[in-house]
Amino acid sequence: MTMRAKLVILSCLLAAAAWAADVTGKWTAEVQGRQGTQTVTMNLKASDGALTGTFQGARGGAVDIQDGKVDGNNISFSITREMQGNSIKILYEGTAAGDEIKFKMHPEPAPDRVTEFTAKKAQ
Repeated sequence: MTMRAKLVILSCLLAAAAWAADVTGKWTAEVQGRQGTQTVTMNLKASDGALTGTFQGARGGAVDIQDGKVDGNNISFSITREMQGNSIKILYEGTAAGDEIKFKMHPEPAPDRVTEFTAKKAQ
């Protein structure tokens, strides 16, 4: 591979990284549920296409984000909660635009039970 080809490939990779959403930071949202509105807080860290951090809701302590990914403006992750003696995996998919992320979430065993909400970046 020529030096010029290597530079072109490197330039493309750097441009793609620049287009990725900056989701690192603290995010909050009001999420409607069966038991009313719940405030959630997410502390996210994006690095090289990976997403890590914590998720905390009003009805549970902070849990680590699992399987986190960033692809351009799209992010995804899951969390696992203990409910009535059972582990429930909840899947999150979001699209970032500026200081907002529009999310869709659902329990893994029930993909038809989708909840939508918008998280805002904390100042």
